[in-house]
Amino acid sequence: MALDIDGTVLDHDGVLPDAVRDAVCLVVKAGVPVVVATGRSWHGTRPVFQELGLPPGFAVASNGAVVVRYPPEEIVKAVTFDPRHVLERVVDFAPGTLIAVEEIGRGYRVSGEFPGGDLTGEMIVEDVEQLGSRPVTRVILRDPQRSDEDFLQLAQHLGLHGVTYFVGWSAWLDIAPYGVTKATGVAEVAQSLGIAARDVLAFGDGRNDIELLSWAGRGVAIGDAPPEVRAAADETTDRFADGGPVAELRRWFG
Repeated sequence: MALDIDGTVLDHDGVLPDAVRDAVCLVVKAGVPVVVATGRSWHGTRPVFQELGLPPGFAVASNGAVVVRYPPEEIVKAVTFDPRHVLERVVDFAPGTLIAVEEIGRGYRVSGEFPGGDLTGEMIVEDVEQLGSRPVTRVILRDPQRSDEDFLQLAQHLGLHGVTYFVGWSAWLDIAPYGVTKATGVAEVAQSLGIAARDVLAFGDGRNDIELLSWAGRGVAIGDAPPEVRAAADETTDRFADGGPVAELRRWFG
């Protein structure tokens, strides 16, 4: 089972409902591997992995760019790209946009202070030239003054080529290496476990879950998901406030 985190098992305040935790425990007790697949960094994913009570296994972080085996912690794969072209386009088209690049397991290098709670870990302030000085697993763009629709337009105007990008809920644009998605990360884990795509149950609620929900044998969208996410899924389950993945998990795992 591949499981998104925010909006799927955690609410937007970062709270894990007991009913969701209990339902995930049923999957674990059934001996089914549970792989968290998230846009979060690994250091932001690890506490949720622990809170869910998952046994040693895999996590797919940074929208597929980072694959981790835990515990003990082992970075199995980290896909990077040269961010300079993206950063140049952002500075030209949307000056003032906040920029962050990930430092795996540590935190972020940032162009300025992000809104409280947006990012976790150590924050190192750098100028744009420094941010682009070496390959990275992801670039995050954020502008609290814009809507997510504004950021959809921004992504189009930036003319991003040679990368994969995802627009989040709150004026958030996540840029990953070309061809890298949660689906590619989970597919690699599934292959290592000898599991075919048709035997994967996946849950998600965001635009960065579309490829995963399409790839999995059974892709399930949370009821709050945007229309394009629900369209990519095989099934839409309850809204998060009504249990989110709980009913679907109990359908298969009692």
